[in-house]
Amino acid sequence: VAKPEGLKIKREIGLIGGIALISGTMIGSGIFMSPQFVLSYAGSPGASLLIWTISGIVSMLAALCYTELGTIIPESGGDFIYILRIYGSFPAFFAAFTLVLVLKPFADAATAISIAEYAAAPFYTDCSPPTVVVKCAAAFSLFLVAIINVLNVRLAIRIQVIFLVAKVLALTTIVVGGLVKLSQSTDRIVENLNVENSFTGTQFSLSTFGMAFSQGLWSYSGWFSLSYVTEELKRPEVNLPRAVVIAISLVTTLYLLVNVSYLTVMTPRELMSSTAVAVTWGNKVLGSWGWIMSLAAALSAFGSLNGTFFSGGRVCFVAAREGHMPDILSMAHVHRLTPSPALIFTTVVSLIVLIPGDFQSIVNYFSFTAWFFYAITLSGLIYLKIKKPELPRPYNVPIIIPILVLIAAIFLVLAPIVDSPQIEYLYVTLFIISGVIVYIPFIHYKVCPGILNKLTVFLQLFLEVAPADKNL
Repeated sequence: VAKPEGLKIKREIGLIGGIALISGTMIGSGIFMSPQFVLSYAGSPGASLLIWTISGIVSMLAALCYTELGTIIPESGGDFIYILRIYGSFPAFFAAFTLVLVLKPFADAATAISIAEYAAAPFYTDCSPPTVVVKCAAAFSLFLVAIINVLNVRLAIRIQVIFLVAKVLALTTIVVGGLVKLSQSTDRIVENLNVENSFTGTQFSLSTFGMAFSQGLWSYSGWFSLSYVTEELKRPEVNLPRAVVIAISLVTTLYLLVNVSYLTVMTPRELMSSTAVAVTWGNKVLGSWGWIMSLAAALSAFGSLNGTFFSGGRVCFVAAREGHMPDILSMAHVHRLTPSPALIFTTVVSLIVLIPGDFQSIVNYFSFTAWFFYAITLSGLIYLKIKKPELPRPYNVPIIIPILVLIAAIFLVLAPIVDSPQIEYLYVTLFIISGVIVYIPFIHYKVCPGILNKLTVFLQLFLEVAPADKNL
């Protein structure tokens, strides 16, 4: 199939869309579920609020580092494209291999499961929803998000904006509800958040701090979303830093206020024993209308899934465009200008992941690898600052910032292994290293079976796609 002249994915994302993509991806099910884990590891309300604040600051600093990289290397693909341009093909392939086949699909499947569980909860008040119901609802969520993203970029961004507004309203409801309870009685807030008492019971060990920090940062996951779609962002040198600062400031403020609200309604013991904090809060404050919090959590997770899917599909698309994945995945629809083959591939892998009964533990074991690749990317920024200071930088951060975030990233990689060394971490490492089996023949020596070429042509005709140029 002849390549249409000038086929490019359009720049459809403005400042509002960029803010919605970052904050809408960050605000998922985490803020509705993680507070009890952060409090359990931190040991006290004051320490938990401190962890939430530090997590927001680290996310902001990391995102600003990625912003500088995004203005130096104005290409989509996030960690993959930065590692490729700085360190070369070999380490970049392992980033793509891990992101495309493991981290993104498993994260999508986990988010889809949380959507299904929250959506089904009001219908199963006395017991947990059946596994079959949860799996089917999760599969439907993945299909729906895939269809939205394959059809139209602008539609996906509009939905992201709409769901962000709904999330902010839901979190604002929690904040206002906390203020109302506070005005009615101050005993609990004095007990939980008084400076003299708020740090009572704090656990000072490095391992518990590391686990609390990891849980907090999980709720901020998504700060990097815009770096995956730089080529689709209007005026990235202006909108990238603005979107990052506005979005992460909004999320950090909301998270702190929501946690304060939780602590005005529940004692630390009640909060730590809750399986879903927002639902427990809803039952206490809203009474018979408590089911609204389940619905809000499901909608919040759906918006996060849409954002993760939107940005994650671009990693597969860019990796294929750079020759690190099959050619068909580097193509875009000739009319809709969406990377539909990459999005369809991500959907298929995510649906396969839904089949096994328990995959959440696998996500936990692989999550430390995400910070491993963040550390490589941040070290690349430090290298560019020292060795190539002459590169044009529309946005620049002081070198101390990537150094501090790199230290935090190394800590987050090592903390779970040192705290609880398990053979599974070795299995994860071996799986990533096994990518060499694919890299040497197919990427380095570019071996391509004839049947693959025929399949590419067939799929190109069937899906109405063609290779897309970079949009620089």
